[in-house]
Formats: sequence, C-alpha cells, structure tokens
Amino acid sequence: MNRAVAALLLVCFSAGSLLARESKVEPQPIGKQVEGFELKDFRGKTVKLSDFQESPVVVLAFIGCECPVAKRYTLTLQQLANDFQDQKVAIIAVDANQHDSLTEMAAFAKTHSLEIPFLKDLANRLADEVGARRTPEVVLLDQARTIRYRGRIDDHFLVGNVRDAATRDDLKIAINEVLAGKTVTVAETDPVGCHIGRLLEADEKAEVTYSNQIARIFQNRCVECHREGQIAPFALTDYEEVVGWAEMIAEVVEDQRMPPWHADPKYGHFANDRHLSAEEKDTILKWVEAGAPEGDSQQMPQPRTFVEGWTLPTKPDVVLNVTSTPYPVPAEGEVEYKYAVVDPGFDKDMWVKAAEIKPGNLQVVHHILCFAVSPGALKKGMLPLEGGAGGFLFGYVPGMLAKSYPEGAAKKIPAGARLVFQIHYTPIGSPQEDLSQLGLIFAEEEEVKYEVRTTSAANRWFKIPANEGNYPVFASTDEVSNDDTRLLSFMPHMHLRGKSFRYILATEDGQEETLIDIPHYDFNWQTAYELAEPRSLPKGSQIHAIAHFDNSTENLFNPDPEKDVRWGDQTKDEMMIGYFDVIVPADGDISVPKTQRPKIDVALIQSRANDILKRFDRDNDGIIKRAEVPLRGQLLFNRIDKNSDGEVTKDELLEFGRNMER
Repeated sequence: MNRAVAALLLVCFSAGSLLARESKVEPQPIGKQVEGFELKDFRGKTVKLSDFQESPVVVLAFIGCECPVAKRYTLTLQQLANDFQDQKVAIIAVDANQHDSLTEMAAFAKTHSLEIPFLKDLANRLADEVGARRTPEVVLLDQARTIRYRGRIDDHFLVGNVRDAATRDDLKIAINEVLAGKTVTVAETDPVGCHIGRLLEADEKAEVTYSNQIARIFQNRCVECHREGQIAPFALTDYEEVVGWAEMIAEVVEDQRMPPWHADPKYGHFANDRHLSAEEKDTILKWVEAGAPEGDSQQMPQPRTFVEGWTLPTKPDVVLNVTSTPYPVPAEGEVEYKYAVVDPGFDKDMWVKAAEIKPGNLQVVHHILCFAVSPGALKKGMLPLEGGAGGFLFGYVPGMLAKSYPEGAAKKIPAGARLVFQIHYTPIGSPQEDLSQLGLIFAEEEEVKYEVRTTSAANRWFKIPANEGNYPVFASTDEVSNDDTRLLSFMPHMHLRGKSFRYILATEDGQEETLIDIPHYDFNWQTAYELAEPRSLPKGSQIHAIAHFDNSTENLFNPDPEKDVRWGDQTKDEMMIGYFDVIVPADGDISVPKTQRPKIDVALIQSRANDILKRFDRDNDGIIKRAEVPLRGQLLFNRIDKNSDGEVTKDELLEFGRNMER
C-alpha cells in the first residue's frame, strides 16, 4: 500500500482537465511578453525580473505552502535549478495565495530545503499578469521575457495517483528546447494542483455568508479533519484561512470529492454519513460565487470542541507509543513494512470501549494495524499474515477516526498479550520522523455486555487478468452459528484497481439483501461505514462480499494494465478484504463469522509458489535461503521452513499454501 497518503491528499485537493472547476483567470497566450515585476521574498528582500538579465530562461513556479502537490514538487524544482545552474537558468518560486503568510513561507522554505528565490505575490498581481491558475504551475520566459511554455512541471502526479516516475518531463524538455533555440514541442499543458487563493471581490449583501451558514456546514461536515493537527492539509476553522481556499472548496464540492463518502444512499443508514445534502452543496457554491463574504461575525456558531490532539470522546486512559523512539522516514524510496512489539503491561483482561491510533506524522503514515498476540505465539514467529486480512484489534488508515463502540460493548485485550503494530510509511520528498501513539479508553468489566470483534470476508487467491476492466472477485463468510451476533460496521479494502465493493446478507431461506454498496470505490479513503443501529445476523446467514477491479487503461490510477495482478502488500499489487465489525455476548463462547475457505486451487498455489521462488531465489538454485529474505519476511520464513534447516524449498512453499487454504 505504497504512496497512498500523498495520493489521498492529491485526490481531495487537486485537479486536472478531467475533474476541474475552471479558474476565472484566463491563461495568457504563448508569445506574450512580460514587462517586469518587483516582489519581496519571505525575508523582505526585493527581487526584480531585471535582476536576471543574464538568464536566458526564467521560470516562474507558482506554489503554495499548504497545497499537497506543491509540497511534492519543491524537490523537483530545486533539482532543476541545480541541473541548469551552469546555463544560468533562473527558477523562481512565487506564492500568490492570499492566505499564506511570510512566516508560513519561511517555515515552508526551511522544511523543504528550498534555496531558489521564494517571492510573495501580494494581491496576485504577477499571477494575474501571466494567467497562473494553480499551484504548482510554471510559466517559462525566454531571453526576451516572452512566454514560451506554461502548465505542469511533469506528469508524475495525477488526480488521486502518484506514478513511480514521470513519463514526460515537460518543464525540463521546454527549458532545453528554448536554450537550443528551438520551438517548444508542447507549449501548453494542464496544471494539476490547487487553485491559487486569490483576493475575491465579496458581495457583502449576499444572503449566504461564512458567519451565518457556511461555518455551520463546515463544523458539521468538515472540521473533524480540517483543523490543526489532523489529516487535512488546511484548517476550516478561521475565515481568513477559509476564504483563500474558496475556489478549491467549490471545486471539490462540485465534483463530490469532499466530504469523502462513497456509499450508495439507497442501502443502509450510517451514523458517520458525511455526504453533503443537495441544499448544503448549493449553499456552498452560492457563497463562493458571491466572492465568499464573511458576513456578521456576531452570527458565528460556537466552535466545536475536541480532545486536544485526539478525535476520542474523552482524554485517553492510557497512551502507548507505537515505537520506542521516533522512526526516521527517508525523503524518497520504498519503506518496507515495519513491525513493532509493545508490552502494555496488562496483567488482566482489559476491555476497550474507545480507541485511536494517532499518527505522529500524518504526512508519512499510510496505515498502522494493531494486533493482540500472546508471548508464546511471538516466540514461534506467529505474526499476523497477509496484511491482517482476517481482522485486527485496532487500525489507522486514511479516513478512519477514533473508534467508539456502542454502550456496553468493548474490545478485549487478553491478559499478558503483546501489542504488535504493523506500520507502513510513505516518503513525501523530505526527510521526516514519526512517533505514533495508541490511545485507549477502558470500560469496567462489569459494564461490558458485548464483545466487539473485527473479522472479514476476504479472498487472497485471485488473479486479475491484464486489460480486464470489470473483473469480479467473490468472498463469503462461514454461516452464523447463533442468533446473538449483531453487525456494527463495514470497511472494504482494495488497492488502486479497486472499482466497486458490495456486501450482501444471505439468509438460510435463500433471501438476499444488499447491506451496503460502494459503486465507486476510492483507495485514497479507507472509510469505515458505521451503521446507525446494530443489525442482527440470523443464525445460518452468511455475508457475501463482491468486489470488482479495473485493470484496464481506462483506470487512470492503474500502475500497469499489461500485467496480471495478484494479492500483495504494495500498491502495484491488490487486496480484496471485506472487513466488518460484529458484537457478540461477552460471557458466551460464540463463534464469529469469518472468511469461508474457498476450494483449494492447486494451479494457483503452484503459480504463487513459482512467483515467490522467482522473487527471492537470487542465485537461481531452486531454494530460498534465509539470507535472501528481507528482515520483515524472516518470521514468515520460519513458518514455511518446517525442518528448520534455513532453506525453503518449493515443496515447503506448496505445503504452506495448501495449509493456508484448509
């Protein structure tokens, strides 16, 4: 599950030509001459266009301090400046956002090691002159200071996806062509990013204002994430900040990208339903069209209160660090899953009625899963396998907030258990550190009437054919063994080829009912859909999960439509997990419906064994040696290596595969 935090932010707050609210500013034509400018940098130093007379090329790169896409491109811009230093090419960063202060610009430059000039464009004068619309967007000027190229830096980042690398370095190619005295091959491209936060002409007589209506909508639908210290890249709690994002807010609301909610309203009622009503959506769009007026601040609602640093209902009873020290995350590359083991010191069963895994650095933490494992199992190397497909104790993924269970219900951490954390980090272009935490709120044992368990309908043994646009994968649970099981929530999980997901309840008498349908699955939001009221699961019933995958060229997020795709941890692979939470009587020995084992597919097990040998057998001797396996695979290696000789043969792989499906 690589790169997903960056993709999450991109899908919410960026746009290209496919999903875009047109800017009211017209891009200036290729060939227009720019007369000059005089701006101050974030230190107060005056910088003029005439200062760069010796530069045959000047690039104006419009960026913003909070735009996720702009953050990722600072490294690229600085590298281009270094690469073209000998040719005296000048690359100048310009911040035209009205809501970005000089202090924020200084912090941004320091965090991103930005050495190129970084100028403040007050009142958007330069952005208006050259017709810049988004951040990041570049305008290339030649020696005569005429516009020769405008648009994106490259195509590394798409709406909702991050490629492994750019397929076309548009800006770099344009610079080289201008230096060589050639016509720019592709002179205009669509920029992908956030709307520049321009000064707006507000209609103070407008019926809809921030103070009387918009602030209330944002409080009800948005500020849970859009506040200081939470996952959203900017806050929606202060007018001066909000007004700079008005055009961007209108775009994501219009395109139904925000607030994130993907369930079809025809099925089920959900306590955490975030979607905007048609009236709320229309109100926001009217407000932006009126220039985003503030209105009478006396009409402002009382601000919502939150537990400092948490989305829990109260301060946690216990806070545990996920890692003993801050974990260093590199600027680039792929970081393998990290496993951390914590002894919480619980000498008796502990019942948890609310829990939250809080990332220490939201920019780099993609997901964290927490499992309760006995010390004996740890000694045998029995860590949760297959990405936690069968279920987990607690989890954090983008879009998941604190988990509070119904009155009288709780999750159990057995006495003496160790907490095993599976952590996935995603580099963002600058070195980072993370120290995540788990916060727990306990219930007294006598209060607990029901135990909450996370289980799933999952399928690990699939192969999605290359260029298949609507490939179905099915999974089912065992039959419910009693009438005392109730359903609480759903959390489907797939990767970039995930297209749709549906849960169906099938009863003993042959009746089927759709419990929830997600027709347009979005990998960037791992939403947990919490039922407004627990739903009884009758004895003998089953839950079926049906997922569809798009492995074709029509899926813009698809890493490689020419390859067959199987189960795997990384984004280029796929998963099919239909997680759901149930509650059962705490004092009863009641089985929970879990994934029904499919019929053993011998050919597929053979194929997977061959794939594993090909991946890890570096010396091609038909045996995987311990030294050929990375650290995170050592515990699994121990489980497959039945005779403990430090080698895994194909026969051992086949036996392990057959046992997994029994």
